[in-house]
Amino acid sequence: MTSSPSFLGFPSQLADGIAPRVVIFGAGHGSAYPGADSSGHALAADAIRAASQEDAGLVEHWDFDLGGTLFDGGPLCCIDAGDVSTTMHDNAGNRSRIEARTREVLALRAVPIMLGGDDSVPIPFLAGFADRGPIWILQIDAHIDWRDELHGERYGYSSPMRRASEMPHVAGMVQVGLRAVGSARPAEIEAARKYGSRFVTAREVHSQGVDAALRHIPEGARVVVTLDCDGLDPGIMPGVSARTPGGLSYTQVIDLIAGLGQRAKIVGFDLVELLPPADRDGLSALTAARLLVNVIGTVVRQDHSSGP
Repeated sequence: MTSSPSFLGFPSQLADGIAPRVVIFGAGHGSAYPGADSSGHALAADAIRAASQEDAGLVEHWDFDLGGTLFDGGPLCCIDAGDVSTTMHDNAGNRSRIEARTREVLALRAVPIMLGGDDSVPIPFLAGFADRGPIWILQIDAHIDWRDELHGERYGYSSPMRRASEMPHVAGMVQVGLRAVGSARPAEIEAARKYGSRFVTAREVHSQGVDAALRHIPEGARVVVTLDCDGLDPGIMPGVSARTPGGLSYTQVIDLIAGLGQRAKIVGFDLVELLPPADRDGLSALTAARLLVNVIGTVVRQDHSSGP
């Protein structure tokens, strides 16, 4: 268990052998590019945990985002299992350990919530669902992350959706919040479209609402949400490495999460690319913590009779 405070003061296990509904864990390092330093992103999980402490005593209070208490009148069913042991530039080892932790959580019939880490950590997280398919992916991001390789590395932060498209258990994906320019060239756009990825730009969400994205998710689908913090507008999420104007608002993201919980079934969630050294007054970490609260509350409220 991490030595830092847990998210919202959650325990590392529930009493009397009760199985958790949601398991939070951190993964500081994934597959770094040669010579790159991912240590700043590795601070994210604990920054989010720290930001949640102000609300740790309010779990049983009314939450207007959720329309009720966090656990909807039921018992506490979420644990914080600490961090996966990762080491910068131990790329293969990091992927193996993250995938193994994800499989362990799924074996509990719980919904895993992973806190990164840069945007390479979703690759092994998504790979951990191999025996739980088919799944859909809802990516919230400014970029499509479809490079086949960069600097000789095929599992880095520019490639998670490309790698996900190659996973047999991934049935489809919707990429929402796209804007401006990133590492994608016309060839990557063509490859993503050929695969069948649905692009939903931030401008489309601003003009049409979150249904512009949700309508592409099949009703009843099992969905893993992967959220890159630069998908949100830097005015509320400045602590990222690629600030891009015009991103999604906090309300749009929680509406996406709530709408997804009503239309489909959230079976996994990751939040990545938070860069605490670039944050301002802890605003990004606070926003991230509130997003996690909304995910937990949505999972608690969705029909889970069949398990994740």
